[in-house]
Amino acid sequence: MLFQNVAIEALSYELAPHRISSDWLEDQMGSVMQRMRMPKGRLEQLSGIQERRFWAPGTRPSDAATLAARKLLASTDVDPAQIGIVINTSVCQDFLEPSTACFVHRNLGLSPHAINYDLRNACLGFLNGMYIAAMMIESGAITHALIVNAEGSQDIVMETIKWLQRPETTDQEFRDSFATLTLGSGAAAMLLTHASLTKQSHRLNGVVSLAATEHNNLCFGNPTYMKTDASALLSAGVKLARATWALAHERLPNWSDEAITLYAPHQVSARHMTSLADALGLTYSKLYLNFQVLGNIGPAALPISLAQAAEAGRLQPGDQIGLLGIGSGLNCSMMSVTW
Repeated sequence: MLFQNVAIEALSYELAPHRISSDWLEDQMGSVMQRMRMPKGRLEQLSGIQERRFWAPGTRPSDAATLAARKLLASTDVDPAQIGIVINTSVCQDFLEPSTACFVHRNLGLSPHAINYDLRNACLGFLNGMYIAAMMIESGAITHALIVNAEGSQDIVMETIKWLQRPETTDQEFRDSFATLTLGSGAAAMLLTHASLTKQSHRLNGVVSLAATEHNNLCFGNPTYMKTDASALLSAGVKLARATWALAHERLPNWSDEAITLYAPHQVSARHMTSLADALGLTYSKLYLNFQVLGNIGPAALPISLAQAAEAGRLQPGDQIGLLGIGSGLNCSMMSVTW
């Protein structure tokens, strides 16, 4: 799918306030790690994650998403009444129903004419939300779209630690839970606008997507437990990313490592990013990475990485950007942006 009339008007994020080191998490599991003869520092050594963030107890996903959205609206001249849709893309939810999006809609005081709903697709959700919103803008159905996301890992991480502290915990159970210990928290918001109505030049060029749902059993979770076959997920994910990259090279303009200035990826750990870069032939220094201090923040990782890259002066007008998203299931999308 190619776009001619969609631009990123504004982008913002909010980091959870409490820093939680990998060393601290290991301290909570000292007895089980000693029993399994795991040396101190193994969590950071294997993941590359020094710390992650937790929200304050009782913080709902809609609360965090609202913080990011309010910051975004304060940075732009766009009248909130012009927003035609708000899509919440969080894995974490306030409730099973109603939607988390309806709380964000209410908190922001958006127009009753603004459509609002949740879109969930694991770690690919935010990129999927951008895709759907861009199609609505391209078709002329709306002129402005708000995509939000907020992930909070504190409950599932602490419940996992409590579960692993059992004296009967096996080596396999620890391996199945390892990915859970990499999770972090954060929130992001993006405003997409019809290109004729924006002062920004950040244009969406197009997107491609592929699925490999035969691998839907490699990672699954609920609010308090997640089980992951990390090695199999990495192997299948890299294979799907390679196929998606080939499709992007075929269908998207200026899609090559030579043409792309910076990548804003979904990111899990050091091993994942190295494997992805090697498989796709990416220049590693072009990947904007923050998993070392934020952990795996799910679908929030991609927009936060893009926003932080802009803050760091890594983006100049006219730069080609590759947005790389993958989510358990498995699904993969890649989007081209000209900054």
